[in-house]
Amino acid sequence: MTDPSPGVVARIIGAEVTRIEALSGGASSATCAVDAIKDGQVWPLILQCAAAGSVPEGGLPRVAQAMLQRRVYEHGLPVAEVVAILSPEDGLGEGFVMARLPGEALAPKWLKLPEYAPARAVLTQQCAAVLARLHALPLTMVADLPLPAGSTAQMLARMEENYRHFGVASPVFDLAFAWLRERCGDRAPVNIVHGDFRSGNLLVAPDGLTAVLDWELAHLGDGAEDLGWLCVNAWRFGVWQKPVGGFGEREDLYEAYAAAGGAAVDRTRAHMWEVWGTLRWGLSCLQLGNDHVSGRVRSVERAAIGRRVSEVELDLVHLIRFGDI
Repeated sequence: MTDPSPGVVARIIGAEVTRIEALSGGASSATCAVDAIKDGQVWPLILQCAAAGSVPEGGLPRVAQAMLQRRVYEHGLPVAEVVAILSPEDGLGEGFVMARLPGEALAPKWLKLPEYAPARAVLTQQCAAVLARLHALPLTMVADLPLPAGSTAQMLARMEENYRHFGVASPVFDLAFAWLRERCGDRAPVNIVHGDFRSGNLLVAPDGLTAVLDWELAHLGDGAEDLGWLCVNAWRFGVWQKPVGGFGEREDLYEAYAAAGGAAVDRTRAHMWEVWGTLRWGLSCLQLGNDHVSGRVRSVERAAIGRRVSEVELDLVHLIRFGDI
């Protein structure tokens, strides 16, 4: 993303801009905090764009992400309100501007600092309720958006094709693909899936969840995928004893999800999705490392994440052998 100027952002939002500050936006996004003045009051905003200027092939365009976020906001889910969508004439790449809400996004902080203990005590129930509400939304609500979709067998085949593309041979990844092929079936998509619902994409205040962030991996699929992804070891940020995002227990998550209106959780199926999510994170590590090596996005952060493939291999062996981690 080209560094945004106050004048450009002011034109986009139709208000005076007094401050723009680059933030850590993760591996896939370039993010800036924006202070604007609206009706004589400070208007805190976030400008978020694709880190490489455009979304990689197969990813959800930022315009579609913004439209999806607007719609789930209108349905009362805890997300930031989208106030403007960038156009090519803005010169900032794909992106949008949304409200800046209070809370902490850095999971290592809210997972470990004592002042967030009240939040940690309620996050499992809050996350379960948000996912149950999301998965209950009708697919017709997003029929005009280019959300990726496919049966479970098709999704797994696409993952494996992507893996083969890197030309890397990992016996553990090969085992995981074979294990998943025997168990995933070929179920049609029935839910809107966030796709990246995890610690690190939750905005948390000391008393609980403020907002769900980063919808760029949303797609149509099986809602249980979001439950499995939330339990992947990488998203516990060292608090490995708490399998749900570093703050909760699986059984509490499943029971709260059903109590909030979600489908009853098949524990065997949920375990399958946790293995799936762990393998998917391993492929993301490969992708991010390749981004740096190939020169698509030169980034020390991406190179460092690429080295974590070995951690994922250990997690997969443990999950497949023991069914837990």
